[in-house]
Amino acid sequence: MSLTEKKQNKTVYICQQCSYKSLKWLGRCPDCGEWESLIEEVRIPPGRSSVIPGKPVALHLAPDGDEERMKTDIEELDRVLGGGIVPGSVVLIGGEPGIGKSTLIMHLLESIAKKGRDVLYVSGEESARQIKMRANRLGAIYPGEFLATENGVERIIAMATEMRPALLAVDSIQTLTCAEVSSSPGSVTQVRESAHKLLGFAKKENIPVILVGHVTKDGAIAGPKVLEHMVDTVLYFEGDRSHAFRILRTVKNRFGSTNEIGVFEMKVEGLVQVSNPSEIFLAERPLDEPGSVVLPSVEGTRPILVEVQALVSPTNLGTARRTAIGADQQRLSLLCAVLEKKAGLDLYGHDVFLNIAGGLRIDEPALDLGVVCALVSSLLEKTIPSNTVVCGEVGLAGEVRAVGQIDVRVHEAQRLGFSKIILPSSNLERLSWKPTIELVGIANMHQLMEVVFK
Repeated sequence: MSLTEKKQNKTVYICQQCSYKSLKWLGRCPDCGEWESLIEEVRIPPGRSSVIPGKPVALHLAPDGDEERMKTDIEELDRVLGGGIVPGSVVLIGGEPGIGKSTLIMHLLESIAKKGRDVLYVSGEESARQIKMRANRLGAIYPGEFLATENGVERIIAMATEMRPALLAVDSIQTLTCAEVSSSPGSVTQVRESAHKLLGFAKKENIPVILVGHVTKDGAIAGPKVLEHMVDTVLYFEGDRSHAFRILRTVKNRFGSTNEIGVFEMKVEGLVQVSNPSEIFLAERPLDEPGSVVLPSVEGTRPILVEVQALVSPTNLGTARRTAIGADQQRLSLLCAVLEKKAGLDLYGHDVFLNIAGGLRIDEPALDLGVVCALVSSLLEKTIPSNTVVCGEVGLAGEVRAVGQIDVRVHEAQRLGFSKIILPSSNLERLSWKPTIELVGIANMHQLMEVVFK
């Protein structure tokens, strides 16, 4: 190695949590505060870049982008992908251990192999025997599925270039190693360089690549944040392993809309699609019970009716607790303050517990009015009729604000047989059709107490 190359290959210390760089080792990362997270790595010289320079081309002469997508025949997966897998795209699937990432990959490969196309599954974590056992349990073995256990990204690319499969799946990106990087697998540099090479392969050979990614204790995909910017689509598997339902959510998609979700149920035979999640999430709902309200939520373009549960009870402690599962806890505290100030209710001396049944997480503002109704219902021991759904955003002045996609919400509530919907008054004028369901408009907290709880 020449003297110039030695100068270029400088050693740096990179935080494995936030990618902070330091020229010397530190016991604690100054950026994120994590202890023992800085790992020694070697910088890659600029001259080793695998990017091939190209010539600019006029936009009207560029190839058209309306290539036919590859359908997976898994409707919930096609939904979050925007209609199917785009040739040459790179999809990153993240989630907690045991959530069902590898199971979903096996179902995906089987579905494409059934169409008479070859697929390649590369695993750096499990042996061929372990993968075969899972495939047998899932019944996901079909001619055209090929398996390799390999960690070297260069060998994986050479293998896929020679075979030219319809789809390449790599499980997982954190186990790959790049020959040009001397650090251990899973480090920031290894993950970044391995993903960069696989991205170049996908674009050059026009072969879609599915990458499985681990997550950190905070729920983010492990490795550098730039990994999510490099790929075309980022999907997150959500859900509690104690619950049967899994939510596949689109976080980024260059070829479709974001915030779409796919709903699956984990069974013995693997992941099973849930085509009508509203009925599933409301199947065990108690009828005419105080503190229980149905909310018409919208995830992307899909309406889902979920149950909002609240429990308000006198506190035995000096400070009342505010606990939320499946919703923002700070938002819950805010709504409690609005009820105390604008509705005259005493929640200061009560513990408040909120739960979104079914393991879902709802972050949209339309949840507010449902939470308020559930809290008041539990506090006053007054039930809201089980044939009623509630949606609306609540402001700090106690006003009820309009929510988006109200037509979709009303249509879903009517389709499932509900007879009344409580919604913001300003949304009544925005409906583009006349439903048969009864519409009750609410403008503020005072009107809510008079109309709903009398």
